[in-house]
Amino acid sequence: MEFQEILDKFGDELTENQRSYVTSYIELKSNKKVAKLYQRNESSIRRSLKSVKNKFTLRSNAVPANMNDPLPEALNVKGTSTMYDQDGNRRMHWVKTERGREEIYQDLVDSMSDLAQELPKIPKSKRESNKVDPELLTVYPLGDPHIGLLCYTPEVGQDWDLEIAESIFLPLMDNLVSVAPPSEECLIIDLGDFWHYDGMEQKTMRSGHKVDADGRPSKMIQVGFRIMRQMIESALRVHKTVHVKIMPGNHDDLGSIFLRVALLHIYQGEPRVKVDQSPNVFQYFDWGKNLIGIHHGDKCKMAQLPMVMAADQAKSWGTSEFRHWYVGHFHNDSTHVFSGKDMQGCKVETFRTIVGTEGYAHEAGYRSPQDGKAIVLHKEFGEIERYTVNIDRIR
Repeated sequence: MEFQEILDKFGDELTENQRSYVTSYIELKSNKKVAKLYQRNESSIRRSLKSVKNKFTLRSNAVPANMNDPLPEALNVKGTSTMYDQDGNRRMHWVKTERGREEIYQDLVDSMSDLAQELPKIPKSKRESNKVDPELLTVYPLGDPHIGLLCYTPEVGQDWDLEIAESIFLPLMDNLVSVAPPSEECLIIDLGDFWHYDGMEQKTMRSGHKVDADGRPSKMIQVGFRIMRQMIESALRVHKTVHVKIMPGNHDDLGSIFLRVALLHIYQGEPRVKVDQSPNVFQYFDWGKNLIGIHHGDKCKMAQLPMVMAADQAKSWGTSEFRHWYVGHFHNDSTHVFSGKDMQGCKVETFRTIVGTEGYAHEAGYRSPQDGKAIVLHKEFGEIERYTVNIDRIR
């Protein structure tokens, strides 16, 4: 398939960068000239154009007209099936194909590369007020944002898509910041599953579970970054220092890495934003006499977490008085699991999610209110305040 045909048939599905590269290549007929025009590496342009061509060649010609014709370049033979008659003569033959794993991976890499280049570096921010309390830390736990999730009212009783997610998440942090006290520092925690799926096929990479998803991956990533950046910007208006932790979830093994690294580079010119780069599934944060443990919740039983903290953070465990585990994954508050009781000198708490319930979870009977929280910790006295914003308040 030629690039002009791709542009005519599938132009609306290309990212802004892909559309620019294809249009320029049609005119210039040279990867080198296109690379020079956009100040990109020639190999990067070549990979991007090859990815576009392979993707839409598959869309228009996934099955060869004749069994002797070659497969499109990005297809691999997955298997064959043959039907014989009673005399042993072959009557029918099927060739089963699938997209090559390398091509799928390259599609994702190219999409991420294009989007990352479109994200501007954020300049240093000014605080609206110099009156901050150095004894306080405000924690903003994000319970499983699942950016990219799709819900349909007749099926689950609620609509949810990327547009709705953006309309809820963007004002959420402003509401929480407006009600919480101006602590000197804050901690934004993505408790995992920030993205609803990994890769180009709307499946979880770890289990291959098919999910209900809205939009193409590139759109999902664009919306997700706008949401996270807005949360950080809202926090910068009130807090002197903003710490960000991105936890790996069972839906976004790869996406969590990309989000973590990309945010580090976006805020490299803003010393007030600290993006933790640890890939550890168990992470910790000290604040005075508070020791905070953070875990997605899919890899370790809740009852084990206190002893995990004691083993991992023996010194901090001994000097702390208030020990907290903040956990995602379950999409509901911890009272549903532990009745709010402290366990072995450590409180284990799960958090509700903001998003709606997709078909799979709805059929399994999972239900929970949707809200966001701000938790205020004092260096000497532990948790002293807590604020909740129900999404109905900002709909």
